Amino acid sequence: MALLIKENFHSVSHTIRSLLSKNNAIILSCIGTGVGFGLLRWYFSGAKCRCKRQLTGKTVIVTGSNRGIGRETARDFAKRGARVILAVRDITKGERAAEDIRQSTGNNNVIVRIVDLSSLESVRKFCRLILEKEERLDILVNNAGVRFCPHWTSQEGYELHFAVNHLGHFLLTNLLVNLMKKSAPSRIICVTCMAYEEGSINFDDLNSQRSYDPWTAYTQSKLANILFSQELSNRLAGSGVTVNSVHPGIVQSELGRYTGDNKPALWRRLLIKIVGFIIMKTPQQGAQTSIYCAVSDQLENVSGKYFSDCCIRDTSSVAKDKVTATQLWDVSCKRVNLHLPPT
Repeated sequence: MALLIKENFHSVSHTIRSLLSKNNAIILSCIGTGVGFGLLRWYFSGAKCRCKRQLTGKTVIVTGSNRGIGRETARDFAKRGARVILAVRDITKGERAAEDIRQSTGNNNVIVRIVDLSSLESVRKFCRLILEKEERLDILVNNAGVRFCPHWTSQEGYELHFAVNHLGHFLLTNLLVNLMKKSAPSRIICVTCMAYEEGSINFDDLNSQRSYDPWTAYTQSKLANILFSQELSNRLAGSGVTVNSVHPGIVQSELGRYTGDNKPALWRRLLIKIVGFIIMKTPQQGAQTSIYCAVSDQLENVSGKYFSDCCIRDTSSVAKDKVTATQLWDVSCKRVNLHLPPT
């Protein structure tokens, strides 16, 4: 019996060695592929905010915070002890997000306020409520946005990318900025996208009525985000309120839910998932730069800058055009019927 067991053992060992010898290339290839995927995931995951600063006693607003990077930004602030206001369009989704954040952080001071950034009246109503209920506002993260929509318009008739991504936040920020001055030092963070580099501000056709392309409309709105943040930073110099813009990276979120066909082919969906898994950040990873700009002690007096992966980045020439920034400011004031004192 012992001899039989020994012979079987040698037979099995020989078979395993034979298979390993024949399949070394395949095994090494699989290992190399796995390591490669891991390195790519690490590379595209981006930087992480390491600041441990607490926000106890501070009040923050995050627009578009019922999902994606907005929710993860709000969750981080709640962990730091802040009073967190989720500024969202859908009350049901907002309450669901608020409960999730309360449960995961133990911070019950997380509330929901309704605002539809495509409606200027909704923005005004939201701001009136904030000014009535809140004694301070320390951090405002203009995070909400739409991307690659069909040619839709807002309630006031403005092209939806321009209305939601720019005009709604432009009005909201300006209506709340005096409260932020009273709460200084305070910070405004505008979430944009590196796609702004492909954008231009078409003052002759801001509503894309002559021709419409979702990419063109989107990049115009993202450039508007940066120009607005830089112009606002200049106007708030010396007030104790800083303004910076951030590129979160390519993030797995519902922001691009209008992209492509309503039901792409199976192979296309699989390809998107595979590529997305490799190069896209999770919402938590995508939130890191917004969080960094909101809490980092190193940025106490830094304003008018553009950040990506928790670092200051240079902007392209289109984002440095002061004439365009001033013109956009003036046009935006007229579009939202905002009368501001001269600077």
